[in-house]
Amino acid sequence: MLDLGRLRALHAVWVHGSVAAAAVALGYTPSAVSQQITKLERETRTTLLERRGRGVALTEEGLHLASTARELLAIVERAETVMEERRGKPAGRLTVAAFASAARGLLPEVLARLERAHPGLDVRMTEVDPHLSIDLVARGTTDLAIAHDWDIAPLPAPEGVEQAVIGDDLCDLLVPEGHRFAGRSAVRREELAGERWICQPPGTVCHDWLIRTLRTAGCEPDLVHQAEENHTQVALVAAGLGIAVMPRLGRGALPAGVVAVSLDPVPRRRLYALWRARAARRPAIGAAVTALQEHFMRLDSTLAPDPSPPSATPAVSPWASSPVTGPAPFAASAPDRPGT
Repeated sequence: MLDLGRLRALHAVWVHGSVAAAAVALGYTPSAVSQQITKLERETRTTLLERRGRGVALTEEGLHLASTARELLAIVERAETVMEERRGKPAGRLTVAAFASAARGLLPEVLARLERAHPGLDVRMTEVDPHLSIDLVARGTTDLAIAHDWDIAPLPAPEGVEQAVIGDDLCDLLVPEGHRFAGRSAVRREELAGERWICQPPGTVCHDWLIRTLRTAGCEPDLVHQAEENHTQVALVAAGLGIAVMPRLGRGALPAGVVAVSLDPVPRRRLYALWRARAARRPAIGAAVTALQEHFMRLDSTLAPDPSPPSATPAVSPWASSPVTGPAPFAASAPDRPGT
């Protein structure tokens, strides 16, 4: 009989594209994943992986077995969901994928709360770009994803994936102390022409949003410095090297020399929790989404100070007394882009 753990390892390599990426997703070392697949090859007397350049690829037999593994893992997930639901308590392993600033600004307290409240629940978090995390949920390798979209750059939710709104993360214009905007209460987007910009690299949601927003306002952006980490961007602003637009979630306190100014209208990105429809009744999913929504509401005084928060942000967790349905799904089409 084939070992389910070894099939899971093969499936993870198929989904993630490499042994190293599969190891990160499974919480193993690359060596452990390789050993699992080597044992599976002995069991099946078949070569499942082959070298291609510096990486590996599944053979035709490997692809067939990985596809079968996906079906078996789905059956196991349904069985685990039924058992957890019958117990009525969050239990077992729950894997969570989150983009960088949510992993930094939202999840630490949520994970600690879940650990205290549900000793039988083993939550494992991995930092993953939003468009990748949604795909991982759809493929069945991650239980829950924290993702975001912008008004001009929505992310798609595949068929079979449900979602709930966590809240809206507002963004500020960050300028050096002494900049012409530093003493202003708000700046219109049309006033941003001629500025030198610090932003994320091309191919990210935030980069694309900045380019499209400024061009819509009639400004051609001059991108002088590009960095993935928000803290690096803040340091560049503090050095007087340009200005930046940055979300508040996970940003932390600004250092001396950096001033936050409101943009008019205020840019905002919406945060979502996403999960597979077939796992919707898992108490662990409900507990995690409730914790995310409630903790974001506690952060609301710093992340969303405007007096009339968006109506789509839930005031009470929808998990309190009803099965998961979630609000309307994401837009049906959007570019696959990472973001922070």
